[in-house]
Amino acid sequence: MNNLLLITPPFTQLNTPYPATAYLKGFLNTKGIDCYQMDLGIEVTLALFSQGGLAQLFNKAEDLNKITSKNAQRIRALKDEYMATIDAVILFLQGNNASLARQVCSENYLPQASRFAQLEEMDWTFGSMGMQDKAKHLCTLYLEDLSDFIVECVDEHFGFSRYVERLGRSANSFDELYSHLQQEVRFIDTFSLEMLKGKLDNQQPKLVCFSVPFPGNLLSAFRCAQFIKEYFPSIKTAMGGGFPNTELRSLKDERVFDFFDYITLDDGELPIELLWEQINNPKEKPLFKRTFHLENGEVVYNDFSLRTDYKQVDLGTPDYSDLLLEQYISVIEVANPMHSLWSDGRWNKLTMAHGCYWGKCTFCDVSLDYIKSYEPITASLLVDRMEAIIEQTGEHGFHFVDEAAPPALMRELSLEIIKRKLSVTWWTNIRFEKSFTKDLCKLLKASGCIAVSGGLEVASDRLLKLIDKGVTVEQVARVTRNFTEAGMMVHAYLMYGYPSQTEQETIDSLEMVRQLFELGIVQSGFWHQFALTAHSPIGLDPEAYGIMPDLKEIKFANNDVEFTDSTGINHGQFSFGLKKSLYNYMHGICFEYDLQEWFDMDVPKTSIAPHYIESCLQENQNITIKSNAKVYWLGALPTLNPIKKGQLELAFHAKDSSMTVKLDQAKGEWLVSQLEKLQMGSEQSFTLKNLMIDYELQFDDFEIFWFSKAMVKIKAFGLLEL
Repeated sequence: MNNLLLITPPFTQLNTPYPATAYLKGFLNTKGIDCYQMDLGIEVTLALFSQGGLAQLFNKAEDLNKITSKNAQRIRALKDEYMATIDAVILFLQGNNASLARQVCSENYLPQASRFAQLEEMDWTFGSMGMQDKAKHLCTLYLEDLSDFIVECVDEHFGFSRYVERLGRSANSFDELYSHLQQEVRFIDTFSLEMLKGKLDNQQPKLVCFSVPFPGNLLSAFRCAQFIKEYFPSIKTAMGGGFPNTELRSLKDERVFDFFDYITLDDGELPIELLWEQINNPKEKPLFKRTFHLENGEVVYNDFSLRTDYKQVDLGTPDYSDLLLEQYISVIEVANPMHSLWSDGRWNKLTMAHGCYWGKCTFCDVSLDYIKSYEPITASLLVDRMEAIIEQTGEHGFHFVDEAAPPALMRELSLEIIKRKLSVTWWTNIRFEKSFTKDLCKLLKASGCIAVSGGLEVASDRLLKLIDKGVTVEQVARVTRNFTEAGMMVHAYLMYGYPSQTEQETIDSLEMVRQLFELGIVQSGFWHQFALTAHSPIGLDPEAYGIMPDLKEIKFANNDVEFTDSTGINHGQFSFGLKKSLYNYMHGICFEYDLQEWFDMDVPKTSIAPHYIESCLQENQNITIKSNAKVYWLGALPTLNPIKKGQLELAFHAKDSSMTVKLDQAKGEWLVSQLEKLQMGSEQSFTLKNLMIDYELQFDDFEIFWFSKAMVKIKAFGLLEL
């Protein structure tokens, strides 16, 4: 029995828990506050997608009499096949039934509906990909068929990660959401409420806190809070998380507090601690932190506590206990490599730093705490936390969910991982800045980094400057090349419809993207249409960017703002062509197509030279000694083979290759003695200046030696300057 219950409402991800409650539980542990956490999303998914859950689903669909389309009728006709296979499929997607892959890939095991129409592209999409991944993809299509059936016949709002998202996305008024809450409980919600009741009976909490990261979680959170108020009226309810942090900062509607006693903003640790203290030791005039509540029938914002937020170092290690870690399911949707990485496999979530070290992008919510309050933690503490989480979860994969991971901290993190001989796999979000040299990218790869995602946004230097992105297209090209050559996947976030963007710039941006994919230095991407948010520099000063916002009275949510662009361009008309072309580029085809072929309307010819990106990658060899650069050796020590008097052959061996170089014997022996000192894991670090001084005690002209053909080969093999 725990007096505090933390809940992630349906639905976020199927393959891994959203980390907010784990962070909060880790903090509460440091305060000796016992709590229990649950991810209602995965619990509801497992209950619904089971033999018993599907039986209820098909019965409900019959009762509602909405099975009208040929696709739905086919699924209904095959309901016995679905119920016979569902438990085995879920077990397989949980990683516990590997032998099922062969049956699934035979393509006569799973019942098939409309989603399987894309099977003609299987060989093209997967190539020689393994049977397990192909089977995961087929099982994903199978679940999506069932999802389509639910949407058509039972609950039009259902989605694995976007349940009733429309109701939450910038609903300036609470009216529509409130109206839904007065209606009969929906079929999907009955599963949530049944799970919730069981947990409330078992834990008997005094306070239930809902972390609501996305608009798609909102209705479920309200429905659960409504249930608590009706059947467990003594329990206090609170809501925090990404959605209220961005959307509910202007909250005025008192009806919200028929469901929630408290709504907190920004970092949740101190606000929850103060709520807990108030519930256990009530005060007539409580001093809260960034908390909305009702007082004398009016909504008040209570930020009266003088206590300051905790430093990142004091928050404790995220605690994933209580969550059903072995029961999350991996799916593969295929089309986008980064989305596949997002949804396949279970990742421990961590952050390297609170906030964004750049914090200038004009479309971003830089005025809000989660962006503007930048505070990194040390690499040693970060790896301590990684080791503790591995011990708890048994998982060695980490997704660092930073707004933009700091390059210097990524370097120190990588060095610490290698120093401790920790075997991990990780990926994160970055800015494509020049700090990511070839050598730094090699280091990141050596520590277990497999992918990065970053904002290219509008691939136009004028617009990148207007965005205040701090990068150029040329710089992005070189950085993505460095990551790709080091063996990491690169995903680019792309944007169209930015204020003042012309049709010419949209087409030129697409041409830049085409060239990046054709050269193979970006492997994954996704186009987003620009959205104006209330808390971004553009939202705070729209006239400066040539747009007119459509401002409405705010009593509930306030983030996405409708607007009129002074250019008068309908940017939405580019959406299909941009996404279709990108889909083909990601599959390595159609680079020769004229850009006009992707669009139904006339578009301008690109003004970008056909080999522009290739020209950006041409660099003169750097022959400058950076004396303060630290030097590290990634590999094993070479074998020394005398070949003739006064000469040595140094044989280098890596996991996937070998190489030999010839040096004068004295210089070869000197180099090997230095490589031993420079090996990763050494307690002492050396700079290039240290090497130069030591070399010139015995030989002449370090520069000639350092830039010799032999040393260029050795540096490419793992001798890093950072």
